[in-house]
Amino acid sequence: MTLRQFALAVHEDDGVGDACVSLQDRFDLDVNVLLLAAYVGAVHRKTVTAEQLAAARALVDSWRDEVVRPLRGVRRRLKTGPTPAPNPQTDEMRGKVAKAEIAAELIELDVLGGWVEGLDGPPGSQPSAELVTAGMEVAVRAYSTEPLNDEDRRALTLISAAAARHSETNSAG
Repeated sequence: MTLRQFALAVHEDDGVGDACVSLQDRFDLDVNVLLLAAYVGAVHRKTVTAEQLAAARALVDSWRDEVVRPLRGVRRRLKTGPTPAPNPQTDEMRGKVAKAEIAAELIELDVLGGWVEGLDGPPGSQPSAELVTAGMEVAVRAYSTEPLNDEDRRALTLISAAAARHSETNSAG
């Protein structure tokens, strides 16, 4: 299972998209990097380190900052304005911007997927959910030192459970 396949499957689970956006907005993190950390735990059975995440981020941070975030900003802004938005014509435009944003996110996932293929080291012995959660906490820390609250922990638990389900589905099929 590739990182792209994994990320799309996990993101489609009930509540995961909202959990990812909540963490993204609270910690200004890159959801693709968060899902990379989950993938490393769930599929590769390792906890990603801060140094490894820094290396992965070095490949995609400029793309995120210069392409993905501006597209997201335009998409979000078109929801309520500026005038003449929102209207049917600007709603159509917003849909096109959303498609461009998704395409940019997929390019980033493919770059991160190439990076993860070079990841060395033996698999961990902890349960998959523990590896996933630990890795995602490392990812959150890569963006913020703000402490995790109960809502953040619920979001990480939800994403971790989905990641574990999809890694089991992958290994069974």
